[in-house]
Amino acid sequence: MTPDDSDSSDSGLLAPGWAGSPAAHASGDSAYLRALLDAEAALTRAQAALGLAPAEAADAVARAAEPARFDVRSLAERARAGGNPVIPLVADLTAAVGEPYGPYVHRGATSQDILDTATMLVAARTLEPVLADLARTERALAARAAAHRDTPMPGRTLTQHAVPTTFGLKAAGWRSLVLDARDRLARVRAALPAQLGGAAGTLAAFEGYGARDATALTETYARAVGLAAAPLPWHTLRTPVADLAGALAFTAGALGKIGEDVLTLSRTELGEVAEGSGGGSSAMPHKANPVRATLLAAAARRAPQLAATLYGSLAAGDERPAGAWHAEWEPLRELLRLTGGAARDAAELAEGLQVNTGTMRRNLDLTGGLIVSERLSAVLAPRLGRARAKALLTELARRARTEDRPLGELLSEEPELTDLDLAGLTDPTQYTGFAGALTDRALERR
Repeated sequence: MTPDDSDSSDSGLLAPGWAGSPAAHASGDSAYLRALLDAEAALTRAQAALGLAPAEAADAVARAAEPARFDVRSLAERARAGGNPVIPLVADLTAAVGEPYGPYVHRGATSQDILDTATMLVAARTLEPVLADLARTERALAARAAAHRDTPMPGRTLTQHAVPTTFGLKAAGWRSLVLDARDRLARVRAALPAQLGGAAGTLAAFEGYGARDATALTETYARAVGLAAAPLPWHTLRTPVADLAGALAFTAGALGKIGEDVLTLSRTELGEVAEGSGGGSSAMPHKANPVRATLLAAAARRAPQLAATLYGSLAAGDERPAGAWHAEWEPLRELLRLTGGAARDAAELAEGLQVNTGTMRRNLDLTGGLIVSERLSAVLAPRLGRARAKALLTELARRARTEDRPLGELLSEEPELTDLDLAGLTDPTQYTGFAGALTDRALERR
């Protein structure tokens, strides 16, 4: 079978992280076309509201600005001639409006006004389901943290057992990152601005068509399109894109932290957590792969590079740039999709996560009590002196490993320690510090 004209780069064949997600739908070619048309219709509507165009012109443009009337593939192919899709779209929309109101299409604007505004609309519409999925993730993690407030498990540093912690604290930490991501995205979403500057950011053409107040014009347009009003045209002042890129990359990384931890904890050798419905293997029927966590980890690795391209475009020359602006379009859309897919996967992962408390308890005992050596150092230092306590515990730790004996048993053979409650001191479940209180405090955040 050979590819045909129905094939679409929007299908996500090689992008299971975002394929079929709300973010993919909100940022696809059809969604971009809808946003471009909304930006054009809003421009005519804003000018009509200020008496710069007939109300009938605004109505005519709005009626003509229906995506079904336009051929996305044709627009994409004709975009090569001028370097962006707005130029052919304006021609088609003007023809669709017809006389006498066709000349009011795009009047006074430049292509970047429309494409930037459409990009902000696409971002705003994509962030809605992303924020909803982050809310799902946060709720599920809050429930996990509360349920496992006092569930002990090994804390690990540099891949090795360190001291005991609790799964409640770990889940509360994951939730904290999700809330950080939510707050950043919500701030960016509220500030996404419309773009209106004309050919070189002076709004000169609008003045020529009768505009008397630049602020009234830009604010009316922003209201018409449903975005924030920018104090200045931002053709080469790319703060909105950089802020959006940073928030999206942070979100992907924050969710990637959850994915990385789940990947580690769900290894066969650990088995402390498991995805509720793992993915299968094409060759090994027994496997239930942690697919959601895998996709989160993949997104976290790709997002910084996409954001780097967008940060690089901050160095945009002149009053409208050649290349820097054009370099933004694809990585920004990919970053929206990637992060949106990650938010969906994180919600599914958090809601279905299985916590194996028995395995956590067994793993605490793998080192025969060595996991509480820090506690023993604090207890023995006043009794034996700091240097003697350290030397003794270092030697007994060596013997515990080489002789395969519990640390508590070796300690009980030391004459100066016979009066201590060694069973309690070497019980890892009794050395989780303030993990419970820290979890409670984290869960107070809304």
